[in-house]
Amino acid sequence: MTSKILYNILRFVIVVFLQIFILENINLWGYINPYFYIYFILLLPFEVAGWLLLISSFLLGFTIDIFTGAVGIHTASSVLMAFSRPLIIKAIPSRKDFEPGMSPSVSDLGFLWFFSYSFILILIHHLALFFIEVFRFTDFFDTLLRVIISTIFTLILVIVAQYLFYKSSRNN
Repeated sequence: MTSKILYNILRFVIVVFLQIFILENINLWGYINPYFYIYFILLLPFEVAGWLLLISSFLLGFTIDIFTGAVGIHTASSVLMAFSRPLIIKAIPSRKDFEPGMSPSVSDLGFLWFFSYSFILILIHHLALFFIEVFRFTDFFDTLLRVIISTIFTLILVIVAQYLFYKSSRNN
């Protein structure tokens, strides 16, 4: 149990570091903004209590907001994503029953399940993030295009990370 807590704390630190020092500097053509830090929320184990999921997501978003100078947009988007997570998990059919110690990953539930799960939650996060950032509907279609392209790019990063760390995600 302690090793899982330490593993998740380490994963928190790594995704924050990657987001702040590497990915925050990527803004291709004004449309592609990768937000890989949400990978932390995606991979939290199924048995994480709801209150802990929301607090962890709040702390993650708040940390990103502090380091990027944003005013709560990452916090709000992360908490919305975490709030939606249990509903999405129940809505996506799985061929396996969720067992203790299982995490939402390709190795535990297969590619199609993980792809659907990740895509929906990343889309929820990005819709909230970009529309809160713009905070007007005059640029609705431009913002929607940013959401779609950034969601695809972030999803690709998440899938690549799943396969790069396939063995470590299977053991944890």
